[in-house]
Amino acid sequence: MKKVIISVILVVVLVVAIIVYFNYYWSFGDGYKTGHLNLMTHKGYVFKTYEGRIILSGLKGNAGGAFEIPQFDFSVTDEKLGDSLMHCTGREVELHYIEYKNSLPWRGMQKYIVDSIMSVR
Repeated sequence: MKKVIISVILVVVLVVAIIVYFNYYWSFGDGYKTGHLNLMTHKGYVFKTYEGRIILSGLKGNAGGAFEIPQFDFSVTDEKLGDSLMHCTGREVELHYIEYKNSLPWRGMQKYIVDSIMSVR
């Protein structure tokens, strides 16, 4: 009986670990975004992270007939990269990002994490 209980507990722990890994640590995708860096902040209560926003080119229509300007919100975990982007606000940038399924407090508020600057114009 004791072996069965231990086996069940191990299976439950393994399943939970797999779910946590795929929801928070597995890279869901990656890509590049180009646009004007509109906002770059360093904020957080416990975990200070860099949060940014790129204004993408083009317009997007919504159901009400109005147009929206598409935006790309992202987080930066690397302090040097965050400082570099702080000095690029108002300029056109091309960034490489990694997409996760969910965010973590120490990784930032967004599920998109920028890991490198490809170009600044």
